[in-house]
Amino acid sequence: MTDIFDTHAHYDDKAFDEDREALLESLPSQGVARVVNIGASLASCRRTVELTEAYDYIYGAIGVHPSETGELDEEGFGQLREMCGAEKCVAIGEIGLDYYWKEPEREIQKKWFLRQLHLAKKTGLPVVIHSRDAARDTVDILEAEKGGETGGVIHCYSYTKETARRFLDMGFFFGIGGVLTFQNARKLREAVEYIPLDRIVLETDSPYLAPVPYRGKRNSSLHLPYVIQALAQVKGISEEEARRAAWENSLKLYRMEE
Repeated sequence: MTDIFDTHAHYDDKAFDEDREALLESLPSQGVARVVNIGASLASCRRTVELTEAYDYIYGAIGVHPSETGELDEEGFGQLREMCGAEKCVAIGEIGLDYYWKEPEREIQKKWFLRQLHLAKKTGLPVVIHSRDAARDTVDILEAEKGGETGGVIHCYSYTKETARRFLDMGFFFGIGGVLTFQNARKLREAVEYIPLDRIVLETDSPYLAPVPYRGKRNSSLHLPYVIQALAQVKGISEEEARRAAWENSLKLYRMEE
């Protein structure tokens, strides 16, 4: 059976403070062979680097989430740039736009989204894109900035299949997680049906977005088999085919060896 690659988790989150070590040490024996821990703030980026140093199978993405961009200034951006040089940093993220909340202001979000996209170009790393209620601006900025040159993944994809086409044209992968198992996820299922299998990767967004039957509880990489099952059903393929495709796509996304 093919191993599982969790392309997007937040194991530095305080939700794991009580059992982080035991949980992370259990992953390989449960078939989870690789995890990318994703930075969301300067502090979480620092913790992410520490996790990559502590576990062979954990890699990191360094970036500031749009909701945290209010904390950024030139000094902080310099720290971010420095952390990108960490040995196991494989991406810039998660970065992007989030218009669900009114703060930070959209112009602040756009400013630091652009700066971090430019950082990705300089480092040659792919990007992990967070986009919530901001499809048009996200697509417009990525197209204007030739986002296809860096490549990357649209995390927790939640838009229509029409918007998916725009991201596909730029060569992006799509992060699919627990939401696919939700009863009210018809729009996502339609998009996943449309997106080619070779563009889909698995993610948890742990500790968030746990799949059914754990919806509302703390998520972890151990719950990904439920997402694999849902993906296989939508695509009309076996679970092993879904696992194998997701593993191979994840290696391509993060430019890793087998």
